[in-house]
Amino acid sequence: MERTMNILASKTPYRSRGFCVRIRFLHNTRHGRNPEKSFCYISFKWVLWFSLAFYLFSSFFITQTKPTPTFISKATVFPSKASRALIEELTLKPKSPEGLLKGMKVYIYDLPSEYNSYWLSNERCSNHWFASEVAIHKALMNSDVRTLDPWDADFFFVPVYVSCNFSRVNGFPDIGHARPLLASAVQHISSQLPFWKRSLGSDHIFVASHDFGSCFHTMEDMAMADSVPEFLRNSIILQTFGVNYKHPCQEVENVVIPPYVSPENVRSTLEKSPLTDRRKIFAFFRGKIEVHPKNISGRFYSKRVRTMILQKYGNNRRFYLRRHRLAGYQLEIANSIFCLAPLGWAPWSPRLVESVVLGCVPVIISDGIRLPFPSAIPWAEISLTAAEKDVKKLGKILEHVAATNLTTIQKNLWDPNVRKALLFNNPMGEGDATFQVLVALSEKLDRSHKRSKVSSQ
Repeated sequence: MERTMNILASKTPYRSRGFCVRIRFLHNTRHGRNPEKSFCYISFKWVLWFSLAFYLFSSFFITQTKPTPTFISKATVFPSKASRALIEELTLKPKSPEGLLKGMKVYIYDLPSEYNSYWLSNERCSNHWFASEVAIHKALMNSDVRTLDPWDADFFFVPVYVSCNFSRVNGFPDIGHARPLLASAVQHISSQLPFWKRSLGSDHIFVASHDFGSCFHTMEDMAMADSVPEFLRNSIILQTFGVNYKHPCQEVENVVIPPYVSPENVRSTLEKSPLTDRRKIFAFFRGKIEVHPKNISGRFYSKRVRTMILQKYGNNRRFYLRRHRLAGYQLEIANSIFCLAPLGWAPWSPRLVESVVLGCVPVIISDGIRLPFPSAIPWAEISLTAAEKDVKKLGKILEHVAATNLTTIQKNLWDPNVRKALLFNNPMGEGDATFQVLVALSEKLDRSHKRSKVSSQ
């Protein structure tokens, strides 16, 4: 049967939805489809495909003729891991001091003058090598980390100048007053404010800048026997004493700090004798050397080390050894290649700092010593270490270094950031010794009552 097609003209030639001629295919009606909708759908589909093709062709043509952009937004590009790391490395800024210190705040107790400022009438108090207790206090007073609101503090600094009141009995140093003075200060602050009792002193900071630190004795046997005062065992002690073996005088939370060396004196010395590799003295030491090491106290000073150095190298022209200090001896350090830093009564010595800041390679002779700020100062790259038992081999050790890697050590030693980290400035400068103390404290913020309270909420 022939297919019959009837074409019927619509009474309404136009519809508001668009143009569409009503053409009815009779053979489609039996499948239940609306011919009008089918034709409109096909027409719309062709228009859509044509528009999309035109858009894609135009976009391709434009991008091919457009100059290459100089910046690609990270929002529209998904870089590989390598390129992402490169972008972040280029855009990241160095950590600010506030970032390094983690927003830490320190409250400083305002103690009566007999605990601190009274002693400053003695000029020696703020200038000898125990004076870091004064320097840290002064620097913190002018620091951005200081808060006047104790409720906002992470730590509490207790400024007691123990070493200022440093008396001498029979020619020997004595700090027998230290324990009662500190106990009195603790009694004072705990009666005035609630913060000591709140934490039992665990967020409180003291300075112990003398021979055996938190033991508060100058003779090691007595220091070890008495150990850390019971009332300070929960606190944080900033101390010059530190060893890498078990010792009663560091059985407390502690930060090893450098002995005090006046930044003004160092600057004055450097102006007179700038750092240079042309140094006339091969190996230098000036200080206390006992010819017979067992003195009237019955103890062996420096564990005989200094005496053995004098006996072995006293007549050696390459070793410049002098038994007494003098005012201008920093110029001798600045004119020396190697500076000997043997232990005295305690493991540490101010010569370590003086050598580094004046560009003389320190030769550390003190078994097991723990050095200050190891995260900031690459000690292994700027110094030499000799065992106490090997002092008689010093000549050969130093000659070997001089013939091999001395230049590398000196280059590392002359890094200004290294020198800065060992000097206490006022006001505090970024990277200096007080700043390094704060960095070390920022690693102990788990002791902060304020932060533990926030984290528990």
